[in-house]
Amino acid sequence: MHPGMLYLCPTPIGNLEDITLRVLRVLREADVVAAEDTRHSRKLLTHFEIHKPLVSYHEHNKAERGPELLQRLLAGESIALVSDAGMPGIADPGADLVRLALDAGVPVVPLPGANAALTSLIASGLPSEQFQFLGFLPKTTKKRRALLEEAASYPGTLIFYEAPHRLLATLKELQSAFGNRQAVAVRELTKKFEEFVRGDLASIEAHFQTVAPRGEFTLLCAGAEPKEADAALEADPSAQIAEAVAEVERLVAAGEHKKDAIRKIASQKKLGRRDLYQAVIKEAVES
Repeated sequence: MHPGMLYLCPTPIGNLEDITLRVLRVLREADVVAAEDTRHSRKLLTHFEIHKPLVSYHEHNKAERGPELLQRLLAGESIALVSDAGMPGIADPGADLVRLALDAGVPVVPLPGANAALTSLIASGLPSEQFQFLGFLPKTTKKRRALLEEAASYPGTLIFYEAPHRLLATLKELQSAFGNRQAVAVRELTKKFEEFVRGDLASIEAHFQTVAPRGEFTLLCAGAEPKEADAALEADPSAQIAEAVAEVERLVAAGEHKKDAIRKIASQKKLGRRDLYQAVIKEAVES
């Protein structure tokens, strides 16, 4: 018995025309569609006259549903994974199912399509040569502050997702961590009332203090100026270690062996290999 295929199918982030012809074909041919919200996805499938069994797969049932879906894949079924909007696996539990499938030897096929972060970036007016996607900020104050402190010295554009009821609080936190940098708040992407609010963090906060935030937001913030980044590292040596640990984690996530990643980054940053190793282990334990 050959395993089936796990297809990662991007769905529209607003305008239904965002969906690709290939995604529509795969949705029609798959044995089952695994959806973050079956009610939401049923409307999408009905619009395109696609009639397939829907199975829920979301943050609250992934521990039980993931192994169930894996067994179906191992039995030869093909599964189309969709999120409520955009790329499955970006700021949703799809990444967990991908890891389960890959660990079991099931082929995973990504399909290109709509994505709110990149769609916002290319029209933001902020630099796009280098950027970092941070998604939704952690829920706890301690973890949020740690993440923002680490990101403060990053030179490229920073991209966040945020819910409307959290937007003002997040804008305040970004100003506290970064200062009053240039930024863009994006809402209703590809919809009738698509809106880009450009300015600095303070002016954007002022705007949404008078205009109630509505809809999910993509929030983009300019990176640190080169002098600002250097000064942050010089003033706080621990920031250099934190930056090195983050780079090690990025290399490991990309498939590099941890020891090789530590050796490489320690050499680039002129850090002690043992010190960096201990910092990486400490970060893994605390997270």
